[in-house]
Amino acid sequence: MNTAFLDYKTVDPGDLDLSPLRKIAPSLILHDKTAAGEVNKRIEDAETIIINKIKLDAATLSQAKKVKLICLVATGTDNVDLVAAKKQGITVCNIKNYCTDSVAQHVVLSMLALSHHFDEYQVSLKQGLWQKSEQFCLLEYPITELSAKTLGIVGLGVLGTAVAKLAVSFGMRILVAESFRPENSGKKDEQKKPEFKRVPFQDLAAQSDVISLHCPLTTETKGLFDLKAFKTMKKNALLINTARGGLINDEALLHALENKLIAGAALDVLDREPPAADHPLLTSGLPNLIVTPHIAWAAKEARQRSLDAVSYTHLRAHETDSYLVCRLLLE
Repeated sequence: MNTAFLDYKTVDPGDLDLSPLRKIAPSLILHDKTAAGEVNKRIEDAETIIINKIKLDAATLSQAKKVKLICLVATGTDNVDLVAAKKQGITVCNIKNYCTDSVAQHVVLSMLALSHHFDEYQVSLKQGLWQKSEQFCLLEYPITELSAKTLGIVGLGVLGTAVAKLAVSFGMRILVAESFRPENSGKKDEQKKPEFKRVPFQDLAAQSDVISLHCPLTTETKGLFDLKAFKTMKKNALLINTARGGLINDEALLHALENKLIAGAALDVLDREPPAADHPLLTSGLPNLIVTPHIAWAAKEARQRSLDAVSYTHLRAHETDSYLVCRLLLE
């Protein structure tokens, strides 16, 4: 079975063990990266395609005559036309729960860095301000404790739950935004007692000292954090996004940070990746804005787990001959 991995370097810079996947797919062909114009050629003889962020739209899939299985080395499936895949009898499999610890650590890191003004103090140190100080310490920037603060979670899946549980260890109170889809509202709460209190989004925005985003990008959540949302938030509030860049209106965020509508933000995702060199969030120079290059998920252990999960998905799909429908195998 011919298997093509189209963007392998997005997962492995050279430090992972590929042997489990090669054992399942001995004819595996690795492409470090694949430009849009190269996709059709590279999948024409493939029965299985493995991708991370490569886009497979209806037009591209229509050229993939031999493909039976698409394995995503990711949880999100928005880069694959699932309707077109289903029509062609192509199974689409994603992976879940492979980077929970890595993302949760990154969120806590972001909360601590912002609440301790870590970057600003590093700049002061490099400028020699501590060395010139008349006191034994610098107190230029206020440091706040997380204990007794309120953390608002938007999207209480596996990642949101992991972050919430870590936050509880800091003594934080947890609020969770109610579902943005009316048909989903209250379903989980009806099945069991909710571990954390659910409130309408506007209430969460108004009451939270820190907000962490873990929801998918949908028509309901696109641009969720606009100027109205920022005006609702506390002046001391911090916003952390490790989900999707499109959840935040960039122009509104810049306005909120520049005009002290909120205290700070930490972003691991942007609306376009990789971003343009002149992206306004990268060129702003704002001390209360931290941007990292989509690395929250990327601990070595998490990346290895992702490859192992794809190996399992590939094997399970092959053994069950489940190529007739488009579905997500790993729950």
